[in-house]
Amino acid sequence: MLNQSQGDQYMSPGMLDFIQLIKSMHEGIFVYAVRISDEPSSDQRAGWFGNVDEQLAQVADAISGIEELQDGFDAMGFSQGGQFLRGYVERYNTPPVRNLITFGSQHMGISDFPGCKSTDFLCRAARAAAASGVYTPWAQHNLVQAQYFRDHKHYAAYLQANCFLADINNEIPENTDDDSEPRSRNATYAANFASLDNFVMVLFDQDKTVVPKESSWFGSYKIPTDDDNNEGGEIIHMKHQPLYKEDWIGLRKLDEESKVFPIVCEGEHMRIVEECWKPIVQRWVGQIDVKRPKARQPSRDAKVAAIPPLMIQDW
Repeated sequence: MLNQSQGDQYMSPGMLDFIQLIKSMHEGIFVYAVRISDEPSSDQRAGWFGNVDEQLAQVADAISGIEELQDGFDAMGFSQGGQFLRGYVERYNTPPVRNLITFGSQHMGISDFPGCKSTDFLCRAARAAAASGVYTPWAQHNLVQAQYFRDHKHYAAYLQANCFLADINNEIPENTDDDSEPRSRNATYAANFASLDNFVMVLFDQDKTVVPKESSWFGSYKIPTDDDNNEGGEIIHMKHQPLYKEDWIGLRKLDEESKVFPIVCEGEHMRIVEECWKPIVQRWVGQIDVKRPKARQPSRDAKVAAIPPLMIQDW
């Protein structure tokens, strides 16, 4: 069983154990664990405090210099790492991601902050700071969770202030007479995301950390209208989202090509048992695609087949 969550770091025991499990399943695979800092405590802090846009640019720069990843790779994101890797695909994707797998990720954001353990001082500090104003410029540039906080009851404020999630979801405010130029969605984001071979999104059926848990499948609370206060917490599922129906990010195109796989795993947030992760890793990680001209082929003397590398993200 693995337990990865916000505030973890790339050398945590759970992460290292999981890497070894993948290597034992796919002999010869190269695995890179994304990090913001090589110093574990600094990497852990970056999961709570920092500018996600800057972190993502840093990660993209690091990936561009890793030789083993240059022909493409599979990517696996745990919790908030999932939407951050999706941001990499949409904004950069050089080198390209083949299969993107996200576990308990907040693709449509969160409407509440997760609770903190009494001993988790980074979490408690971030939550206290967010309480003073999640949509303030300071919070939007310094608190990681604030940058994917999507308050359905204050959706206009979210669109105006949010610096990360609204951008990668191609959500834009309505044009006003004060806009000097009409606002438009980023077509590159949709093209890059639609270029994936497969997109696997895992939802934990007892998840109380991601609110609502359906965010892991691009679900969200209904945005209330003047006639509907949405006190009942109605969920709008993926195929009923404007993001999907109008294909703002290429998700509908992927789905219509049978490349989107919503999966339920039993348990709480990031309590990944073998019955959950193993079939996913077997099917969508490290598979050779002989049709790809750049896929590395084994030499005649090689004892194992050349397989795509893997990048893991658990910010």
